[in-house]
Amino acid sequence: MRPIRLPEPSNGSSRVPEIFDGGVYGAIRRAVVIGNGFPGAENQCLGLVRALGLSGRHSLYRVMRPRGGINKWLHWLPVSVHKKLDIFIRQIFGDSSIKVEGNNGMPSLTKKSGLSHVLEADAKQIAKVARETFDKDGPLLVIASGRDTISVASSIKRFAPENVFVVQIQHPRSRLDRFDLVVAPRHDYYSLTPQARQQIPWLLRRWITPCEPPGENVVLTVGALHQADFAALRCAASTWHDELAYLPKPLLVVNIGGPSSNCHYGVDLAKQLATMLQNIMWSCGSVRISFSRRTPEKISKLLVEEFSTHPKVFIWDGEGPNPHLGHLAWADAFVITADSVSMLSEACSTGKPVYVIGADRCTWKFADFQKSLAEQGVVRPFTGKEVISDSWSYSPLNDTADAANRVNSALAARGWRINTTTKGT
Repeated sequence: MRPIRLPEPSNGSSRVPEIFDGGVYGAIRRAVVIGNGFPGAENQCLGLVRALGLSGRHSLYRVMRPRGGINKWLHWLPVSVHKKLDIFIRQIFGDSSIKVEGNNGMPSLTKKSGLSHVLEADAKQIAKVARETFDKDGPLLVIASGRDTISVASSIKRFAPENVFVVQIQHPRSRLDRFDLVVAPRHDYYSLTPQARQQIPWLLRRWITPCEPPGENVVLTVGALHQADFAALRCAASTWHDELAYLPKPLLVVNIGGPSSNCHYGVDLAKQLATMLQNIMWSCGSVRISFSRRTPEKISKLLVEEFSTHPKVFIWDGEGPNPHLGHLAWADAFVITADSVSMLSEACSTGKPVYVIGADRCTWKFADFQKSLAEQGVVRPFTGKEVISDSWSYSPLNDTADAANRVNSALAARGWRINTTTKGT
């Protein structure tokens, strides 16, 4: 039996040297996460919070768009405009499915059929808290991710420039000087490459962002940030030991995402995947298949029908605890659809073999991301001819720890530092 391999912790610490006197004015003990309600974006913020040692000492706020009905067609609008239009529509049609209620001085968004008691991000209020508590609690670290959070995060910085340190994850497209740090994948700068310039009509080039190479306040990563670090996988290995440890080896984990505007596929790819999995099933001890929230029903249905009675295959139906971290910890190899930067980034941080299906369907910067992974030897295309017990070595992605190091360095340059000790100890 091949031993389970987990990523080793980074050789270097993500904390800066203790060069400060520990005074409250330079010690960051708390963080605010500005999310957009989408797990892929918020997971990046929480991953960075975790890497900085502030887990359990952060507050989550969300920039929430109106949802349901016509709202799904209005996501191209700025959030503020979208909300005003929604209010106008509700006044006309009497739709009261969304309302705003007070919650400890902060507005919260409550929906009849959705998430309740969610703190709605209010830039002025968060900045006010940062200013008023600065003398007692020190600076406030603000971490945001996603297009809808840009205006809120930048406004917090504008309202309390001396009291906050703002990190924006994912490229904000313009005016990067509004943030202390921007964390973005290298493929976000694909538009500046010669290959991309050839794909863009001359008249449209000035409108395709980013228009400038990364500045000093930009942290470039290969993939997405995440929470699947060494400690998390060790914990998951223990939690899922009884269910996964005794499965026949090698264990192949198959993660299915969903088609996107830059990675088109449908049932045809699902049929191709099913055939390939049947071809390599002889070399697998066990296979576990998981679908994401974005997986179309027609794709999941096809794979369930194909493998639901196979003795080697288990398909997670979405009920009960999510085995995702357990899969990352116990898998011997992965097959992942090319659309998901997040799932690929997590799997590629384990040092285990990662096979990708559908990379040829990706376009624009997502094709560049796939190319980058392949050139680094991190992934290989899934062909259906593999022997799953075979392996290869590569340097695991370490984007989250690298980003945390850059945050600590930037804080040190400002005379601040992360304080992970409990106040008063």
